[in-house]
Amino acid sequence: MRRRNSLFALAILATATLAGCATSSLDMAPDRPDRPWQPQTDASGAIVPGPASASGMSSQGGYRLPANPALAAVPPPPALDDTRAYGLPDLIDLAESANPLTRIAWNDARNAALAAGIAKSAYLPQLSAAALGQYAGLHDSNTSALGDSSSSASGHGATGVLALQWLLFDFGGRAARVEAASQASVIANIGFTAVHQQVIFDVSVAFYTYQAARARLATTKQGLENADAILAAAQSRYRHGVGTVIEVAQANQNRAQARLTLVEAQGAVSNAYLTLISAMGISPLSKPNIAEMPARALPKEMDDSIDQIVSTAIAQRADVLSAYAAERVNLARVKSAESEFMPKVFVSATGAYNRGNTSISAVPPVGQQLPTVNLSGGHYGGSVIVGVTIPLYDGGFRSAVLAQARNDADSASTRLARSREEAVRQIVSAQNALQTSLSAHAAAIELLAAAQTTYDAAIGAYRQGVGSVTDALLAQNQLLAAKNAQADSYSGALSAAAALALATGSIDSVLKQAD
Repeated sequence: MRRRNSLFALAILATATLAGCATSSLDMAPDRPDRPWQPQTDASGAIVPGPASASGMSSQGGYRLPANPALAAVPPPPALDDTRAYGLPDLIDLAESANPLTRIAWNDARNAALAAGIAKSAYLPQLSAAALGQYAGLHDSNTSALGDSSSSASGHGATGVLALQWLLFDFGGRAARVEAASQASVIANIGFTAVHQQVIFDVSVAFYTYQAARARLATTKQGLENADAILAAAQSRYRHGVGTVIEVAQANQNRAQARLTLVEAQGAVSNAYLTLISAMGISPLSKPNIAEMPARALPKEMDDSIDQIVSTAIAQRADVLSAYAAERVNLARVKSAESEFMPKVFVSATGAYNRGNTSISAVPPVGQQLPTVNLSGGHYGGSVIVGVTIPLYDGGFRSAVLAQARNDADSASTRLARSREEAVRQIVSAQNALQTSLSAHAAAIELLAAAQTTYDAAIGAYRQGVGSVTDALLAQNQLLAAKNAQADSYSGALSAAAALALATGSIDSVLKQAD
């Protein structure tokens, strides 16, 4: 009884020790909700798991994390030719090769392909080998009227096992899983193409926006020159006793405004340049020379009806194709769940060799190794079993899995219908935006011509002394606005054409137009 009490106390102590080990990890978290965390670092400066550091608060109030020197190195930018001016096709090519999103999508597609290969491996037999060393010890004690007695025994030996298991027939379960994995690979491949399409679109729009910012900068420079001309005319009129101090002051104010507008335009060019670099996915420290965009005709309005455009484009959109493949994945999973209600035919073979004075009857599973049963207690043993397993009752587990699979299949079908509707909406919206942009550009051209005529007449009249400085300043500002509107509408029309190409699944047309 005393020995049993000792064993019981030892078990209680071990349980308490294990429980204490689990809760002791709380010291790895911050001590208080209103105080900063003070992490521990190793010799290199990297944060390591463990209790909070005993060091005091930092000069920044304790909320600055320690710097890891290994992360301080900035990845080098891609090799660029400083003497080359990169056009849109060159920038897109550089983005597709350097953008991290394309590499991530490529790895995802490769993993999906490997998953399909894993599913196909279920058709092959599984073969495993195991080598075990055994030691067994026994001690027993008895108390009787004749006195106390005890006995001890031990044994040791080694066992080698070779086991094979092969599922021969499962009523289409493996075929359904292979189909699901293969369709998942199709989805990943479609996603890979969709990433490239998005990269092409993002770079194109950023390129057009940068070119518009460049045009605005040139316009503001010209506006500053025009402001200088008006100021010179006002000063000349004042010297000749024709003008007034107010006219000179207004001209000076107009020139200062033109100077401020120029500074803002220079900042907009820098921001647009950084946006273009970011869209390419390369280092912000990269400084490629961007070529001027050659003048090119804008796309014409499509003669086809919107119904014809939609019917042609909807079948090649990445999201629609992906939704269709997802529907097939879920239909295959329904078949796989249904196969779990059917019998399975298998073959199992085992060969074993025991050496020594011990033997085992089974080898438990370890990791990916299969369990091995029905071993012989002799030196040599082997068996071949062909059998059928029939599922009888599992508490409704298979029924619940099948119901989930059918629900997922229904949702996938609904998503496919929804993706088609969303595709139609995006195509119609992009088509409308393109038509509006083309009309706006045509109107901007007319506005620019009229503003240029008005400015030339106003500045000429002012120089001749028959016009007012107010008219000249107004005409100059209206000319600046008209030039900016023409640049913005041109960029907007190109961006709208790219958006329609993306919506119709034909973004490669942007590359053809840029060549």
